[in-house]
Amino acid sequence: MTPAPRWITDTAPGHSEWYIQRFREMAANGDDLFGEGRLIDAMVARSARVLDAGCGPGRVGGYLHGVGHRVTGVDVDPKLIEAAQTDYPGPRWRVADLAELDLRRPDGTREQFDAIVCAGNVLAFVAPNTEAVVLQRLSDHLLPDGFVAVGFHTAKLAVETFDAALTETDLSLDLRLSTWDVRPWHDDADFAVSILRRA
Repeated sequence: MTPAPRWITDTAPGHSEWYIQRFREMAANGDDLFGEGRLIDAMVARSARVLDAGCGPGRVGGYLHGVGHRVTGVDVDPKLIEAAQTDYPGPRWRVADLAELDLRRPDGTREQFDAIVCAGNVLAFVAPNTEAVVLQRLSDHLLPDGFVAVGFHTAKLAVETFDAALTETDLSLDLRLSTWDVRPWHDDADFAVSILRRA
């Protein structure tokens, strides 16, 4: 199957506002927006340090904060970060480019996390050929026993492209699923959830 054209970080005018409104309407309608968050919550201890990488308007990080985790969310789009701050107060929301991610504590040391989640096709949004750079930046912020969870539609980003990028990092594939609700992976799946750990 040939993947659809790749998205990039520069979206059309009005896209951010549309995206924010879409999820606000879904929340108002009672739609389930938190499946990714439930999986991450099941995989970590209480009060875990979680990075929501490419957090958008904050639904995943907001959920994880609500169930007791210490959450930082980053996104390259200031409008999405503003929406996250409004709709999900509590986590630390920051504007940052994942390809240049370098979160620091006040003492200058790099922040590290028990879990890093990239939901919502984040890796399909990054500029082509920067997947390995982004994955390594995430790994640099990972505690030694932590994990990265990445989900994307296989029509937007080919699994083979993702796996090739992975070989250029110090991460390796620990588990692959076909959904966030833990259904087994199969080669013709239209979605991939990859759990990564340090090699």
